[in-house]
Amino acid sequence: MRRLLIIAVLIELGLLLIVVPWSTYWERNYFAQISPVVQAIVTNNYVRGAITGLGAVNVLAALADLAALVRGRSAS
Repeated sequence: MRRLLIIAVLIELGLLLIVVPWSTYWERNYFAQISPVVQAIVTNNYVRGAITGLGAVNVLAALADLAALVRGRSAS
């Protein structure tokens, strides 16, 4: 049960990292609004893509762990 909870959290975190960098919430960040340098970095498409890539890796790792759990193996 604990492992399923961890997998669910990892999938949710991965989906959050995939979606949020491309939303308007990302651009209305408090830290990005107080510093023009941070604003330039945060709104850079390469940075957004890198964060989206981390989210995709997180989701894939969670799905691999789920598949290993379903097959009955330990993926630790």
